[in-house]
Amino acid sequence: MYSEVVVVGQIARDLVVEVPDAPDADSSAPVKHRKEVLGGKGANQAVALAQLGVAVSLVGVVGRDRTGDALRAQARADRIGTSHVVRRPGTETALLIDVVDAHGRRRYLEHVPDGTLVTETDVFAASAPISAASSLIIQLQQPAPAALLAARLAHTAGTRVVLDGAPQDLTGELLALADVVRADGHEAELLTGQPVDDVASAARAAADLRERGPSLVVLEVAGQGNLFAGPAESWFVPHVETEVVDPTGAGDALVATLTAALTRRRPLETAACLAVAAAAATTEHAGGRPHLTRPDLDRLQPRGLETVHA
Repeated sequence: MYSEVVVVGQIARDLVVEVPDAPDADSSAPVKHRKEVLGGKGANQAVALAQLGVAVSLVGVVGRDRTGDALRAQARADRIGTSHVVRRPGTETALLIDVVDAHGRRRYLEHVPDGTLVTETDVFAASAPISAASSLIIQLQQPAPAALLAARLAHTAGTRVVLDGAPQDLTGELLALADVVRADGHEAELLTGQPVDDVASAARAAADLRERGPSLVVLEVAGQGNLFAGPAESWFVPHVETEVVDPTGAGDALVATLTAALTRRRPLETAACLAVAAAAATTEHAGGRPHLTRPDLDRLQPRGLETVHA
């Protein structure tokens, strides 16, 4: 049985370390808390989708090692399909280290071997579930040729194509195949060549991107919120006020929740509010792994949406 949503993206061992002092301080301060979880942008999005009750499978790569086997087992425990998670011989499983102190300051390190990136061969092997899904999320930190093949397979089959981030190459071809694009401010500048630092510039950038293919563009305005520019209306949704422990994973939760809502045919206004609430919920704890519950999504609902005229 195929999944409603397929995610093509990174899988990694995510080591989250909480310390009492600044994470880059040269000291022997004791570790306050340490945990190892299934992580990486692709896995985070798949976890969020599963927590929202969406049938999801993951296309990604781990090493043929104990860590990779443990991550695959964790994904299955999280109710994520792993039939197309590749065990690559001759490479180590990716490692992410997120060190966070009591004041919310953080240091982020990563070791992502080239062998853990998705190839065109990996994507082609997953043609059937991609073509059968309602939606496909493509994390654009993966190589552009693999992302392009995934987008082509989905587009041909009528599967919704959700692009997350900015591609390293082949931007025009990917945008032409996309239904939804989500980018932070830096990624939006890479995509459009113009800075995105306020709502007006985000609206201009979104209009430019929509002319190139996607019907829905979601752009972050750093420190302020997210613009949701759709085919009929556009809204700016401010960040929800909450106690931010660690912003890691907020974007992953937003993309996953938006995709879940669109897949279930929720109105765009509702989808935007749920996505922003999910992002806020993920900032309330250390690490990028989401912990999405209905009470938290209700508690963190944005108070209002601001209509934006491009």
